[in-house]
Order: sequence, then structure tokens, then C-alpha cells
Amino acid sequence: MTYLLALDQGTTSSRAIVFNDQGNVMASAQREITLSTPHAGWVEQNALELWQTQIGVAQQAIVKAGLLAQDIAAIGLTNQRETTIIWNKKTGQPIAPAIVWQDRRTAEWCESLRLAGHEPLVQQKTGLRLDPYFSAGKLVWLLDHIPKAREQAQRGELAFGTVDSWLLWNLTRGARHVIDMSNASRTLLMNLHTRQWDDELLELFNIPRALLPEIVPSGGLIGETADGLLGRRIPLTAALGDQQAALFGQSCFKQGMAKNTYGTGCFMLMNTGPQVQISQNQLLSTLAWQTPDQTTHYALEGSVFMAGAIVQWLRDGLNIIRDSSDVEKLASQVPDCDGVVLVPAFTGLGAPYWDSEARGMITGMTRGTNRFHIARAALEAIAFQVADVLTAMQHDAHGPLTELRVDGGASGNDMLMQFQADLLGVPVLRPVVRETTALGAALMAGLGAGIFKSVDELSGLWQLERRFEPSMDSVTRASHLERWHRAVARARS
Repeated sequence: MTYLLALDQGTTSSRAIVFNDQGNVMASAQREITLSTPHAGWVEQNALELWQTQIGVAQQAIVKAGLLAQDIAAIGLTNQRETTIIWNKKTGQPIAPAIVWQDRRTAEWCESLRLAGHEPLVQQKTGLRLDPYFSAGKLVWLLDHIPKAREQAQRGELAFGTVDSWLLWNLTRGARHVIDMSNASRTLLMNLHTRQWDDELLELFNIPRALLPEIVPSGGLIGETADGLLGRRIPLTAALGDQQAALFGQSCFKQGMAKNTYGTGCFMLMNTGPQVQISQNQLLSTLAWQTPDQTTHYALEGSVFMAGAIVQWLRDGLNIIRDSSDVEKLASQVPDCDGVVLVPAFTGLGAPYWDSEARGMITGMTRGTNRFHIARAALEAIAFQVADVLTAMQHDAHGPLTELRVDGGASGNDMLMQFQADLLGVPVLRPVVRETTALGAALMAGLGAGIFKSVDELSGLWQLERRFEPSMDSVTRASHLERWHRAVARARS
């Protein structure tokens, strides 16, 4: 039996999962990590904590699986995307906290570039929008606000990276300063068509090229773990952004296949094949992966900022549930929301609205409204946001979506998945292995190490756990969506 180790560095935790070559989980380990919000709209993390928790769970997972380092054939890495780190090349120390993808401090910078007319150029080159979500603005902010950072960057003393770059630097003890193509496509700096850093954008944003890592394929030998970390030098043969990894782990290898991940946010990706497809409907174009044989796939993506985070708000902000898993039980106490709609625009609205000024709102409340209605409205808000993204994606896609594959924590919520199928009008498919982000990293690592010969070999590893068929009639569906869109209009105004 061959074993693969997936390192999954997410927004709220660092995880490591050992898979066998059939895609089965052998053991896992997880540690929560701290998010800090020092100012309104700011979201930060300690980059050293990201590294220390990740290497800690890697060691723990191998031990829990009853294996030794020599039993691990290869390591695949997947990570929260867009989160931005700058560190000193000599000391390996970050010069500031990591700025997390959710951070909105660069909204004015983005708006100034938009007003200057640069967004069409940026979208044509990168497939992205001028939004605080992406890495370039965060990088510029660090260069402009950390003393002497720009001067040090110009002298080549500093290194920039997303979380994959930071972890790969530490795993190789500074031997490799790289970024995989899928993560590079989220920076606002990589040209999607050439798959290289774009000089025109670097000049526009005033970013020194000396800061940037080397762009490498998602699969293939990146390097080896340094001596003393895991017991032996293990090949690092894959790195992907978390959502691209989930698309890969869901075996969405063919054009037109799509998945939605229900995590802190919601992320729907559709494989658009070997050609870049620029959205006409407020979606993002992104690089899905480049396999070791140089085959490149692109994707359309719709990003929803608040999904599982809504349930965390019910728990930590309103204190109406003790544990996130209690929300389905609470919501099932009532047959419907009784007209209550929750628009979770706590950090603005993502696709297809891209409205950073929108704010959260609960509408339709009466004296009869209770916590059960609010809990149900919170779950339904997740599904409504996904439906908006799918509608936009259907307008961009060449053919209708016939199914949606789902994963992530909230995909285990049967009530939510059924409501999602009802709203979309297409079957929702939940796989046996829901850790598809980590699975995608492991499978790409197996491909990169030559354990698997092609993606066709991987397709047979995907297994269905449950299929949710739509059962809502079209009139009821239209009524639900109309009420949701009225509430969104109020939140935006």
C-alpha cells in the first residue's frame, strides 16, 4: 500500500490527512489557529503559527496512522488562498502579520485604480477584479506601511508569498521560494494567458519583481522536506489553492463539471477546460491546475464570503446555539422561515454583486419571529448565495449544469443540501470522502510522484454518498428567490 500526506492549511485550522492510494483516509490531525481583527475590516493571522501548527499536525497524522516517514511516498499541499505574507529571506521571520483573504483594508486602493479606469486591463490579464480579496493590494499595503519594507524589497532582502509559498519555504528550510500556478492566479499579478508574472501590472502597482516567488506547476517535484522535520526527506509533489484542490478532489476533470465547497465562505468552481474564459457575469476566471504533463485547466469561480461563518455568528455573536452542529436541529423546529430573510453581508457581498459596502440585514421579522426562524434563515442564506452564483455561471457556461458536487463542513447538513437542490433545480451530489480539498492535494501529489499515471485513473476513486434530488415546484422556487433578491436590494442600498 502506498501512502500520501496532504497538508491542508485553512482559514480556521491547520490539518494533515494521510490517504492511501485508493483515496481512503487513514488518519488525520487538526489544530485551530487564531484570527485577529485589530481594526474594523482588518483580518490577520500569525504566519509563524500557520507554520508551527501545520508541521505539528503533519507529524501527528503520520504517528496516528501508525506509519513512519519512509512510508509516505509524497506530500501534497493545499492552502487558504490570497492570504499574504512577507518575510525576511535571511532570518525567515515575517515582517508583519499575515493579511487574510477576508481583510478589506485595501478597499480605497482598489477603488482608486477602478476610478482611474484600470479594471478592464486587470480583468483581461488576470481574470480577476480590483477587490481587496486578492493579494496585490495586501502586498502594496505592507510595502507602504511597514517601515523600510519597500527599500528592503528593492534590495532583494524580502520574500512575498501566499500561504503555499510560506509553507514550502519552511518545509525546505529556505531552499525553495515558489508559488503554484493556481495560487499565483489569485494574486492579481499573474497573466492567465502566459502563466507568468505580468510586468505591466507590476509597474502599475509599483511592486518590485525581486519579491516574487518562482511560479511552478500544481503537480510535479517541487522539492523535498528538509532534514530533521519529519524523519526523512519526503518529496513535495503538489501544491494547489484550496478551491482548485477541491475541484480536483471532486474529480471534476472534464469541462462543464462543477463543485461547491461550503467552508468559512462558499466557493463554486466550474472546469472550463484548456482555454481561459473571461466572465461576462461578474464571476472570476482562474487557473484550476497544471498537471505534471503540462496540461492546464482553467475555471470560472463564484466566491461567497459568508457561509459557515454565518453559523459561527449564530454561535458566538447571538449565542443561540452552543455548537455549530446544533444549527440543523434548531432550524428543523419550524417548517419554514415565516418570511424571515437573513442577508449575511457582514464583510460586503461577493459574487455576483461585488459590493464591499453592503451590510448584513435580517428582514421580514414579526413578533412571532424566534431563534428557530433565524437559524433556518441563516442556513437558507447560504443556499441563496450559491444559487445567485450558479445563475451567473449558467449565463457564462457553454451548456447547462446537470449536477453540482458538494463538499466542506456544511455539506453534511441534509436540510441545507436539500434546500440547495430545490433552489438550483439540479441534483446535489455529496461524496463519501468530504475532505475533498485535502484529497485533491493528495491525488495531485500521487500524480506528481508518478504513483498515478493520469487523471483518468483518478476518476474511479470518487464515490457517491448521497444524491439530493430537487423536489420544489417552480412557483415556490421563484417566490423564495424573489423574497431573497428584495432583501439583498435593501442590504445594498
